[in-house]
Amino acid sequence: MPLICFASPKGGVGKTTLTANLADALQRLGHRVLAVDLDAQNALRLHFGVPLTDRSGFVSDLLQGSSDWRAHLRQTPSGVLLLPHGAMDLRGALDLAVALDRDPELLGKPLREMLAEPNLVVLADLPPGPSQALALLAPLATMVIGVLQAEAISAALVPEIESGRFLGTGTMAALLAGRLRVVLNGVDLSSRLSRASAEAVARHLGYRMIGAMSREETVAESLACQRLLLEHAPESRAASDLKEVARLISAALPPAVAATPPAPDPIPEPAVSPEAAPLPQQPTVEASR
Repeated sequence: MPLICFASPKGGVGKTTLTANLADALQRLGHRVLAVDLDAQNALRLHFGVPLTDRSGFVSDLLQGSSDWRAHLRQTPSGVLLLPHGAMDLRGALDLAVALDRDPELLGKPLREMLAEPNLVVLADLPPGPSQALALLAPLATMVIGVLQAEAISAALVPEIESGRFLGTGTMAALLAGRLRVVLNGVDLSSRLSRASAEAVARHLGYRMIGAMSREETVAESLACQRLLLEHAPESRAASDLKEVARLISAALPPAVAATPPAPDPIPEPAVSPEAAPLPQQPTVEASR
């Protein structure tokens, strides 16, 4: 089933926030969605209401030899399935890098199992810049979404983005270039510089740019409340932008991916069950394209 990777040339561009909210938006379009956190910041869980004190996760347990990803599944109130990264210190991150270099199947095998699940769209939040996770996932990815901030440096990065080099060099760039799409984050329509940067990026990237997100305080507010944007501020401009990006991604998915009719908005639940959730099966209906 489809794998969509979210990457960025640097941190602080809203990559994780976008991953979480697009997972929710795609789920609302009727897709079964699994969001996987492969970024050691372990922040994806916060968008889905997982308590700060809950530090367990799928990636952090790989060092213990546990590849049973289903044991770490969380069924979130939004309906999105979540695999948190888990807390990891610097020593743990270095040990994991060595372990993955020695045995890529430590991560590769469970990822292929996820992708073998019927009608499941997997969204992976990757660390900023080139990474081992990206190198392992690139051959499996249906689409790589590069997240940029609407600022002057983004326009300067256009040649690197067009070639795919900002995610790696050589074979990696060649593998990803054809599947790379870009979302421009934090476009401030009241700022001349922000608008000019967005226009320059859009002009140069052409079809590779799949959408742009408005800069609004509602996005930060939703994270502060540990709620998703479409739940917290469904009528905002940013929510409208998010729905359009999700629609375009959904339209680009393989026709074989089935979707259920959109469910009504879930009743907000502040807590997420700490128990591992089984992978739920939904009745499938052919998606209309």
